Amino acid sequence: MVNNSLLIRKHVWIFALATVAFQSCSLKPSTWQPPLDPYIEHNLTVNEKLQSASKIDLDGWYGPEDIVFDKQGNLYCGVHIGRQDFSDGKILKITPSGVVEVFYNAGSWVAGLHFDAEDNLVALSHKQGLIRIAPDKNVTVLANQDEQGLPFLIPNGLDIASDGNIYFSNTSHSHSYDIKYGRKLILELRPNGGLYQYNPKTKKVTTLIDGTYFGNGVVLSQNEDFLLMTETTKYRVLKYWLQGEKAGEVDMLIDNLPGFPNGISRREDGSFWLGFSTRRNDALDKLHPNTSMKKLVYALPEFLQPKQEEYGIILNISDNGTIISALFDTSGKTIPEAGSVVEYNNQLYIGGDIVPYIATYALDK
Repeated sequence: MVNNSLLIRKHVWIFALATVAFQSCSLKPSTWQPPLDPYIEHNLTVNEKLQSASKIDLDGWYGPEDIVFDKQGNLYCGVHIGRQDFSDGKILKITPSGVVEVFYNAGSWVAGLHFDAEDNLVALSHKQGLIRIAPDKNVTVLANQDEQGLPFLIPNGLDIASDGNIYFSNTSHSHSYDIKYGRKLILELRPNGGLYQYNPKTKKVTTLIDGTYFGNGVVLSQNEDFLLMTETTKYRVLKYWLQGEKAGEVDMLIDNLPGFPNGISRREDGSFWLGFSTRRNDALDKLHPNTSMKKLVYALPEFLQPKQEEYGIILNISDNGTIISALFDTSGKTIPEAGSVVEYNNQLYIGGDIVPYIATYALDK
């Protein structure tokens, strides 16, 4: 009996080690030496202003990654079925009186949302790609792959120019999104997906940046002379020039940010709201130069994996990359993440990848 017990335990350990070895081999990480964490508390006044935010319940759905409003003041957001379950999703419509209804059964999470000049809701579905939903709810798939035939598996941020051109990011053409793959993208730190333009007149996709480091939120400048895209895993915001002498070139708007930048939106004054999934993690920064350690961490069972810290950060940034102001919830109790942030009627509407509500923050507070 004792020998059988020892034999079973031995087999369990062999299986566990084999599993860890297999998982570690599936990660192909690159090395990177992140810049020193800027310790934002030394440069800006840390506050707890976001703790005063209110909440709009989503009837059990999660992940309002992008938020838009129609002309009647109805709010729209894409959601998924569970905190860590991205296998199904909808677009919700929430009336000014707070009534929540399913606007579109997407069958997957929907990230980017934007209304075009004809009041069509243009969206990024993780199942269908770039789609257009007419006011009568007729759905047209505009694009689901780039010019090379690479699929848009995690289409993300979206904005539409005055000429109708649609600009959007795709985080990956290799794998659909789930929590494990998200960790892989963070640890592997290799360029994937890209930044794209869709021309509704020619119905063609053009790749603007081929390969991004967790390309995420996208927004046009006030004059539409440049486009911004957040790169979540590199803690930075890129500037892609659309007009002028530098048209087609990429600059850095702001680098070495204090957290993982996610959604970005434009204010009426031409500055931007930048939302973060969470703040920087010193342990992760120390891992990045060591590929062996990254492989080991990735291979650990999920309950031993590092968890995302609940920490709310929103920055207001000028069009030249200067930080104007900051809002915090360092406890994460009200705003555990601020992946999406949109200003409407002097209020911020704040969402994220896994939160079950939209938070609202009055800007006069």
